[in-house]
Amino acid sequence: MSKKPIIVFEGIEGSGKTLHIQNVAKYLKKRKIKFVKIREPGGSKGSEKIRQLILKKKNKFHKNTDLLLYLAARNENIVSVINKNKNTIILIDRFIDSTLAYQHYGMKINKKIINQLNDFLLNKIRVTFTFLNLVSEKNMKHRLAKRKSLNRYDSFKVGFYKQVQSGFIKIANLNKKKYLKINSNLPINTNKKIIINKINKII
Repeated sequence: MSKKPIIVFEGIEGSGKTLHIQNVAKYLKKRKIKFVKIREPGGSKGSEKIRQLILKKKNKFHKNTDLLLYLAARNENIVSVINKNKNTIILIDRFIDSTLAYQHYGMKINKKIINQLNDFLLNKIRVTFTFLNLVSEKNMKHRLAKRKSLNRYDSFKVGFYKQVQSGFIKIANLNKKKYLKINSNLPINTNKKIIINKINKII
Protein backbone atom coordinates (compact mmCIF):
# COMPACT_ATOMS: atom_id res chain seq x y z
CA MET A 1 0.00 0.00 0.00
CA SER A 2 1.26 3.48 -0.86
CA LYS A 3 2.43 5.66 2.03
CA LYS A 4 1.51 8.82 0.08
CA PRO A 5 -1.92 9.61 -1.40
CA ILE A 6 -3.08 8.15 -4.69
CA ILE A 7 -5.38 10.75 -6.24
CA VAL A 8 -7.52 9.90 -9.27
CA PHE A 9 -9.37 12.08 -11.76
CA GLU A 10 -12.35 10.39 -13.41
CA GLY A 11 -15.02 11.40 -15.90
CA ILE A 12 -16.28 10.87 -19.42
CA GLU A 13 -14.82 12.48 -22.53
CA GLY A 14 -14.94 16.28 -22.45
CA SER A 15 -15.40 16.43 -18.68
CA GLY A 16 -12.19 18.36 -18.03
CA LYS A 17 -10.45 15.71 -15.92
CA THR A 18 -7.20 15.87 -17.90
CA LEU A 19 -7.09 19.66 -17.70
CA HIS A 20 -7.60 19.58 -13.94
CA ILE A 21 -4.99 16.89 -13.28
CA GLN A 22 -2.54 19.01 -15.27
CA ASN A 23 -3.41 22.04 -13.12
CA VAL A 24 -2.80 20.01 -9.95
CA ALA A 25 0.54 18.80 -11.33
CA LYS A 26 1.58 22.41 -12.04
CA TYR A 27 0.52 23.42 -8.53
CA LEU A 28 2.53 20.64 -6.86
CA LYS A 29 5.55 21.39 -9.03
CA LYS A 30 5.37 25.06 -8.08
CA ARG A 31 5.32 24.09 -4.41
CA LYS A 32 8.21 21.66 -5.03
CA ILE A 33 6.16 18.70 -3.82
CA LYS A 34 7.27 15.42 -5.35
CA PHE A 35 4.66 13.57 -7.38
CA VAL A 36 4.21 11.15 -10.27
CA LYS A 37 1.48 11.64 -12.90
CA ILE A 38 0.24 8.82 -15.11
CA ARG A 39 -2.79 8.15 -17.30
CA GLU A 40 -4.81 5.08 -18.21
CA PRO A 41 -4.29 3.55 -20.56
CA GLY A 42 -0.71 4.79 -20.75
CA GLY A 43 1.68 6.26 -18.22
CA SER A 44 4.48 3.73 -18.51
CA LYS A 45 6.38 2.50 -21.56
CA GLY A 46 4.44 -0.76 -21.88
CA SER A 47 1.09 0.81 -21.08
CA GLU A 48 1.56 3.51 -23.72
CA LYS A 49 2.04 0.80 -26.35
CA ILE A 50 -1.22 -0.82 -25.27
CA ARG A 51 -2.92 2.60 -25.33
CA GLN A 52 -2.09 3.02 -29.01
CA LEU A 53 -3.63 -0.37 -29.70
CA ILE A 54 -6.83 0.28 -27.73
CA LEU A 55 -7.57 3.81 -28.94
CA LYS A 56 -6.65 3.48 -32.61
CA LYS A 57 -9.84 4.41 -34.42
CA LYS A 58 -9.72 1.65 -37.03
CA ASN A 59 -9.37 -1.12 -34.43
CA LYS A 60 -12.65 -2.79 -33.49
CA PHE A 61 -12.12 -5.13 -30.58
CA HIS A 62 -14.72 -7.25 -28.82
CA LYS A 63 -15.72 -5.68 -25.49
CA ASN A 64 -13.99 -8.48 -23.53
CA THR A 65 -10.78 -7.84 -25.46
CA ASP A 66 -11.04 -4.14 -24.57
CA LEU A 67 -11.43 -5.04 -20.88
CA LEU A 68 -8.37 -7.28 -20.87
CA LEU A 69 -6.27 -4.74 -22.76
CA TYR A 70 -7.16 -2.02 -20.27
CA LEU A 71 -6.27 -4.32 -17.39
CA ALA A 72 -2.99 -5.25 -19.07
CA ALA A 73 -2.16 -1.55 -19.37
CA ARG A 74 -3.06 -1.08 -15.69
CA ASN A 75 -0.80 -3.92 -14.64
CA GLU A 76 2.12 -2.30 -16.47
CA ASN A 77 1.51 0.90 -14.51
CA ILE A 78 1.21 -0.94 -11.20
CA VAL A 79 4.46 -2.84 -11.72
CA SER A 80 6.46 -0.07 -13.38
CA VAL A 81 5.18 3.05 -11.60
CA ILE A 82 2.83 2.66 -8.62
CA ASN A 83 4.73 -0.07 -6.76
CA LYS A 84 8.00 1.81 -7.26
CA ASN A 85 6.71 5.14 -5.94
CA LYS A 86 5.11 4.30 -2.60
CA ASN A 87 6.68 7.37 -0.98
CA THR A 88 5.45 9.73 -3.68
CA ILE A 89 2.08 11.35 -4.37
CA ILE A 90 0.56 9.64 -7.40
CA LEU A 91 -1.89 11.41 -9.71
CA ILE A 92 -3.84 9.18 -12.11
CA ASP A 93 -5.93 10.26 -15.09
CA ARG A 94 -8.52 7.42 -15.03
CA PHE A 95 -8.22 4.25 -12.95
CA ILE A 96 -10.39 1.38 -11.71
CA ASP A 97 -13.66 3.36 -11.69
CA SER A 98 -13.31 3.95 -15.44
CA THR A 99 -13.21 0.21 -16.00
CA LEU A 100 -16.45 -0.25 -14.10
CA ALA A 101 -18.12 2.78 -15.67
CA TYR A 102 -17.19 1.98 -19.26
CA GLN A 103 -16.95 -1.79 -19.34
CA HIS A 104 -19.77 -2.61 -16.90
CA TYR A 105 -22.26 0.27 -17.00
CA GLY A 106 -21.50 1.12 -20.63
CA MET A 107 -20.71 -2.23 -22.23
CA LYS A 108 -22.57 -4.49 -19.77
CA ILE A 109 -19.67 -6.79 -18.88
CA ASN A 110 -20.23 -8.69 -15.64
CA LYS A 111 -19.39 -6.43 -12.69
CA LYS A 112 -18.18 -9.30 -10.51
CA ILE A 113 -15.58 -10.34 -13.08
CA ILE A 114 -14.25 -6.76 -13.37
CA ASN A 115 -14.01 -6.39 -9.59
CA GLN A 116 -12.22 -9.73 -9.22
CA LEU A 117 -9.66 -8.83 -11.89
CA ASN A 118 -9.07 -5.38 -10.39
CA ASP A 119 -8.65 -6.85 -6.91
CA PHE A 120 -6.15 -9.36 -8.30
CA LEU A 121 -4.06 -6.62 -9.93
CA LEU A 122 -4.25 -4.01 -7.18
CA ASN A 123 -3.58 -6.35 -4.24
CA LYS A 124 -3.11 -3.84 -1.35
CA ILE A 125 -3.17 -0.67 -3.46
CA ARG A 126 -6.00 1.68 -2.47
CA VAL A 127 -7.11 4.97 -3.98
CA THR A 128 -7.01 7.81 -1.44
CA PHE A 129 -9.36 10.23 -3.16
CA THR A 130 -11.19 10.67 -6.48
CA PHE A 131 -12.33 13.79 -8.28
CA LEU A 132 -15.31 12.89 -10.46
CA ASN A 133 -15.76 15.41 -13.26
CA LEU A 134 -19.33 15.64 -14.58
CA VAL A 135 -20.36 17.34 -17.80
CA SER A 136 -23.59 18.10 -19.65
CA GLU A 137 -24.36 16.50 -23.01
CA LYS A 138 -24.19 19.90 -24.70
CA ASN A 139 -20.74 20.75 -23.35
CA MET A 140 -19.40 17.27 -24.02
CA LYS A 141 -20.42 17.52 -27.68
CA HIS A 142 -19.00 21.04 -27.95
CA ARG A 143 -15.64 20.04 -26.47
CA LEU A 144 -15.29 16.90 -28.56
CA ALA A 145 -16.10 18.92 -31.69
CA LYS A 146 -13.15 21.20 -30.92
CA ARG A 147 -10.63 18.32 -30.80
CA LYS A 148 -8.31 18.05 -33.77
CA SER A 149 -8.50 14.27 -33.77
CA LEU A 150 -10.79 11.74 -32.13
CA ASN A 151 -9.79 8.31 -30.86
CA ARG A 152 -12.04 5.26 -30.74
CA TYR A 153 -13.42 6.12 -27.30
CA ASP A 154 -14.32 9.66 -28.42
CA SER A 155 -16.71 8.32 -31.04
CA PHE A 156 -19.49 6.44 -29.24
CA LYS A 157 -23.14 7.47 -29.35
CA VAL A 158 -24.36 10.00 -26.78
CA GLY A 159 -26.48 7.38 -25.04
CA PHE A 160 -23.35 5.37 -24.22
CA TYR A 161 -21.68 8.33 -22.49
CA LYS A 162 -24.87 8.96 -20.52
CA GLN A 163 -24.78 5.38 -19.23
CA VAL A 164 -21.09 5.70 -18.36
CA GLN A 165 -21.51 8.99 -16.50
CA SER A 166 -24.49 7.57 -14.63
CA GLY A 167 -22.26 4.63 -13.70
CA PHE A 168 -19.57 6.94 -12.36
CA ILE A 169 -22.15 8.68 -10.18
CA LYS A 170 -23.40 5.35 -8.79
CA ILE A 171 -19.83 4.37 -7.91
CA ALA A 172 -19.15 7.72 -6.22
CA ASN A 173 -22.37 7.55 -4.22
CA LEU A 174 -21.25 4.30 -2.60
CA ASN A 175 -18.37 6.03 -0.81
CA LYS A 176 -19.09 9.77 -0.73
CA LYS A 177 -16.25 10.57 1.71
CA LYS A 178 -13.64 9.59 -0.86
CA TYR A 179 -15.17 11.42 -3.82
CA LEU A 180 -15.72 15.00 -4.85
CA LYS A 181 -18.07 15.65 -7.75
CA ILE A 182 -16.89 18.51 -9.94
CA ASN A 183 -19.46 20.31 -12.08
CA SER A 184 -17.41 20.77 -15.25
CA ASN A 185 -20.06 23.06 -16.72
CA LEU A 186 -18.83 25.77 -14.33
CA PRO A 187 -15.91 28.09 -15.22
CA ILE A 188 -12.51 26.36 -15.19
CA ASN A 189 -11.05 28.72 -12.58
CA THR A 190 -13.97 28.08 -10.22
CA ASN A 191 -13.32 24.35 -10.30
CA LYS A 192 -9.56 24.86 -10.14
CA LYS A 193 -9.93 26.63 -6.78
CA ILE A 194 -12.25 23.90 -5.46
CA ILE A 195 -9.85 21.14 -6.50
CA ILE A 196 -6.66 22.81 -5.24
CA ASN A 197 -8.35 23.53 -1.90
CA LYS A 198 -9.20 19.82 -1.55
CA ILE A 199 -5.71 18.77 -2.69
CA ASN A 200 -4.19 20.85 0.12
CA LYS A 201 -6.34 18.99 2.64
CA ILE A 202 -5.42 15.58 1.17
CA ILE A 203 -1.67 16.07 1.08
